[in-house]
Amino acid sequence: MADLRNFSALEPLRDGLTVTVRAVRPDDKDKIVAAFQALEPASVYARFFQHKSELTAEELREATELDFENDVALVTTLGQGGRETIIGGARYSAFAEADGQRAAEIAFTVEEDYQGQGIASALLRHLTRIGRERKVTRFRADVLANNSAMLGVFERSGLPMSARRDSEVIHVILDLGEGS
Repeated sequence: MADLRNFSALEPLRDGLTVTVRAVRPDDKDKIVAAFQALEPASVYARFFQHKSELTAEELREATELDFENDVALVTTLGQGGRETIIGGARYSAFAEADGQRAAEIAFTVEEDYQGQGIASALLRHLTRIGRERKVTRFRADVLANNSAMLGVFERSGLPMSARRDSEVIHVILDLGEGS
């Protein structure tokens, strides 16, 4: 995958709808704001672990202006051009761990009307492939203990998983290994 900035793939959802999974772009800021504003407060809290009503300019910059080596972000969209709507997204931020391995923190958001359709699973598959190509050996995620849907995505991923509960947060580690 030479140029991730141009990454794009079509993905069929469980309901038969086909969406595009593509690399986030600097010009997605307005679309990300619109997607954020469409989220229910519970989804915002599940993603950010806090209540917030808007994204700051710095958060938007960090979300859309990436190096695609250490920071990779994908969005799931419906429509094209000016009518394109972001309905989901995922990202990872890679770092070196104490054992010398390259790990990445991952996070996902899917608009409520499209949850349960396989979007997070598709995003995880793409991030896994990209991460392996970039020598990432494990993903780490902090998930609210009541977010059974996201925990289920990780459990069904086929990746070896370990989890540790700390109060209301589950710390998940997915081993990327050399699998599919």
